[in-house]
Amino acid sequence: MAADNQQERLDSKWVVGFVDGEGCFHVSINRVPRMTTGWQVLPEFRVVQHERDEAILNKLHQFFGVGKVVVNHDTRKELRIRKLDDLRKVVAFFDEHQLQTKKRIDFQIFSEILSLMKSQEHLTHEGLTKIAMLCWKMNRKIKPRYLVSSETIRQKSH
Repeated sequence: MAADNQQERLDSKWVVGFVDGEGCFHVSINRVPRMTTGWQVLPEFRVVQHERDEAILNKLHQFFGVGKVVVNHDTRKELRIRKLDDLRKVVAFFDEHQLQTKKRIDFQIFSEILSLMKSQEHLTHEGLTKIAMLCWKMNRKIKPRYLVSSETIRQKSH
């Protein structure tokens, strides 16, 4: 069957359910000395599957029309979406088609971070701190390195 066959296209409700179970909204803050603040905010949306299920990742890629399917690790592949304009398309989809699990909270935080980035707040230390605090509320609640960096602590004390 051709990919254009209506029966092979993914349904919005199916995508929401699949992402509720298998998707991840993630934001990392990495030390990059050449950046204005010395830090880079990297938001991404990912769906990871065993390589035997790469076809579903390709269908999701086709559904969203953005990102790319790449090797994740060993026998796992992932649909990875990192470009800000592409992530905004994903956010628009999930704004219209609500996630049903706790992942909805992570999505809302992710969406808020993208809004902060759109208004360039990630380019200031105050904005980075705000973003790092939001990241801390997402997923596994790991304190971002930015918040425990000795440089960040020194800047806050001045």
